[in-house]
Amino acid sequence: EVQLVESGGGLVQAGGSLKLSCAASGIAFEKFSIGWFRQAPGKEREGVAAISTLPDYTYSPDSVKGRFTISRDNAKNLAYLEIHDLIPDDTAVYYCAAAPDPLFGLFERIYDYWGQGTQVTVSS
Repeated sequence: EVQLVESGGGLVQAGGSLKLSCAASGIAFEKFSIGWFRQAPGKEREGVAAISTLPDYTYSPDSVKGRFTISRDNAKNLAYLEIHDLIPDDTAVYYCAAAPDPLFGLFERIYDYWGQGTQVTVSS
């Protein structure tokens, strides 16, 4: 059974930082690109970062670039999303997802597996 489990969310003051984790099981983790997405209340889900099977190949949209950093540790089947300088608009449920190599990017349809999400709430 494939599982992606996010953790590390919580309530944080604006200006703070968080490191979210995504633990994968049931897949050959090193053969999957990982994406992080978020969905704020009343808004559509949006992609915020992706990392390919090559750890140095990452992408983030301009809206979060510089504050969001994605990384992975294939030896531990873990992916991470670090968020710095949090702002209230970062409040959302954050999801990780896995797409089979060579697919890469923030198009939701390429992702076969999704986690249940972790809540991030930023207070002003």
